[in-house]
Amino acid sequence: MSIADTTAVSAAETQSLFGALCEFPVLILAVSGGPDSTALMVLAARWRESCKHPPKLLAVTVDHALRPDSKREASAVKRLARSLGIEHETLRWVGRKPKAGLPQAARQARYRLLAGVARKAGARHVLTAHTLDDQAETVLIRLARGSGVSGLAGMGLSSPVPVKDGRGIVLVRPLLSVPKSRLIATLKAAEIPYADDPTNRDPRFARARLRTTLMPALAREGLTAERLALLAQRLERIEAALFSAVDDARLRLASGSPAAEEPVTMAAGAFFDLPEEIRLRLLGWAIATKGDEGPVELGKLEALYAALSPAIEAARPRLKNSGRFRRTLAGAVITLAGGQLRIERAPRRRSRASKRP
Repeated sequence: MSIADTTAVSAAETQSLFGALCEFPVLILAVSGGPDSTALMVLAARWRESCKHPPKLLAVTVDHALRPDSKREASAVKRLARSLGIEHETLRWVGRKPKAGLPQAARQARYRLLAGVARKAGARHVLTAHTLDDQAETVLIRLARGSGVSGLAGMGLSSPVPVKDGRGIVLVRPLLSVPKSRLIATLKAAEIPYADDPTNRDPRFARARLRTTLMPALAREGLTAERLALLAQRLERIEAALFSAVDDARLRLASGSPAAEEPVTMAAGAFFDLPEEIRLRLLGWAIATKGDEGPVELGKLEALYAALSPAIEAARPRLKNSGRFRRTLAGAVITLAGGQLRIERAPRRRSRASKRP
């Protein structure tokens, strides 16, 4: 571990990390009581003093009620928040807890509760304590799941809250470039205690296994958290360039308003002249726009594209009389006929009851 990895976050760095947030009137801080989120609250309190018109800070602890110590840890966060001059609220995840997929269910519950308290407080931004280490783990998890460039670009500095009830609420990750070890060093320098959640080391969960077993082994071979995070940063640049290229292709080739009922149509020949990645993404955009199931899973989109491409290629010498192709994906119908690629909303399926005479 380098010397820089155990250096407390300085005042100048804190200003750089949080500086752009001064303009927002209310900020929600997601604080579990662990080292990362405790450091987030401490650094936010320090940064607030530099704002000419400081925002109101509200620290929120979500008690998932999964461990005996969770209530005590929430109380400790409340005491620390009070000493920092920050309001605090504890929210509790009530109801039945699933036996399978518990981390994902807990994550959804946490974001739903945070979005609710943000809306009630008149806040549009929720700050989370995701670190450089979290970014590296996310890249590895998505790599294992077969993600493309979009997924391997990792988490952004900001993104919409990923729950239905979170519309209009934005997650902000000011500590995404900071190693966890530096946040721990910051707390030690200030003599501020924090909770230790054993779930983070529980081998039943994929992220914990990555954190305790795989990541140290990769680091010994040179694939450190810093390099994985750097990979995500570089892929984010590529993702931005691809997004721009797809948007340009959409404006040139695609007819039909995304908001209207009319289909999206494109000349098959012009579509096939695009670079393959742009074709794939433009097709995915059209399906997500006209379908009713949201963004298309990459593997399914690639399978559709693989079936569509030979039909377009075979039709190139006679585009006006191209062979027919018709498939349904994610609530959209994709049709190739007469040299035109057409994407439209799939008709609603009739229920069994409606089929009865």
